[in-house]
Parts: sequence; C-alpha cells; structure tokens
Amino acid sequence: MYRIIAGKWKAKKIAAPKNFDVRPTTDFAKEALFSILEHRFDLESVAVLDLFAGIGSISLEFASRYCPDVTSVEMNPKHCAFINSTAGDLDMAIQMNIQRGDVFEWLKKNRGRKQYDIVFADPPFDLDAKKYQELIALILNNNYVKENGLLVVEHQTKNAPDDSRLSETRKYGNVSFSLFKAEETAAED
Repeated sequence: MYRIIAGKWKAKKIAAPKNFDVRPTTDFAKEALFSILEHRFDLESVAVLDLFAGIGSISLEFASRYCPDVTSVEMNPKHCAFINSTAGDLDMAIQMNIQRGDVFEWLKKNRGRKQYDIVFADPPFDLDAKKYQELIALILNNNYVKENGLLVVEHQTKNAPDDSRLSETRKYGNVSFSLFKAEETAAED
C-alpha cells in the first residue's frame, strides 16, 4: 500500500495485490524527492521517464501533479497491468505511456527516439555496481536526458553509484537519491 502525496489525487491510497513483490518509495523519501524536483522544474510541462516503475508509485505521483508526459518502463506484466488499470481508474491514462520490457534492453532499443526532462530509475537494491554503471551510461550517453534535465537514481545509501556526472546525493535513511546532470553542450566563444 502506498499513497499519492500531492496533486489531483493527494492522499489517495493505492493497494497493490498482496502477491506483488515490490518496494514502493516511502512517503518520506518521495516527499523529499518531489521537493527537489519541484524547485528545479515546472512539473506541469515536463516529460518524465520512470525506469523500473514497479507498481507505479513514482509515475502516478508525477501524473497526479499534472505532468503531461510520463513513460513508465517495467518488466513484470502484472505490474504493468496494475499501473495501466490504476491510471485508468484515476483518469490519468492519457498522460501515461506504460512500456513492458527489461529496462536495459528498452534503453538500447529506444536510443535517440525521445529525450526527457527527468529520468527516474529505481533499480532493484541488489543490483551490482557494474550494472549501475551500465544503467547510468545507457541513459546519459544516449541523450535520454535533455540539456538542463536530470537523472535521478534511487539506491541503498551504502551502494552509491559513481560517475563523473554525479552532481549530488541526498540521503534519507537507508535510501538515497543520486542526481546526475546531462553533459552540457560546449558553448562557442
């Protein structure tokens, strides 16, 4: 069970089936994350890519805040169906594009198709360091993040990913958000 913390569906509780093996972002961490994002972006005019979407906690939060373009990528077909039905029940389906697939394969297949203002990735906490590096490289090296956009990776505090484009890490107990900026285009003199 999780709740949407702000926007059109503020305080709406979402109950996933008990047999779903998921770890939704806690309300405390989600509030902190959206505080960071709302100070940097007008969420009513951004495109968002939510990777490892799980049961849609982050995707639905963006949609509730009137984000017009949310793409969610999740491998589990039951989770995708749950996100789809929840989005439909909450009249958010028009804002959301749910894609079923392995995130790494999806990123390789969709290179150059679209850029996003915010890319949020919440991979399994047991992902090894090399896979974190691969994930970050696939996103940042293939222009998924618009100039002035942001990649946010949720991870266990003890397993911080490392990359030269890391701009900051915010810690919330056992959960941290590492923020990466896309490489800026060099300005001509």
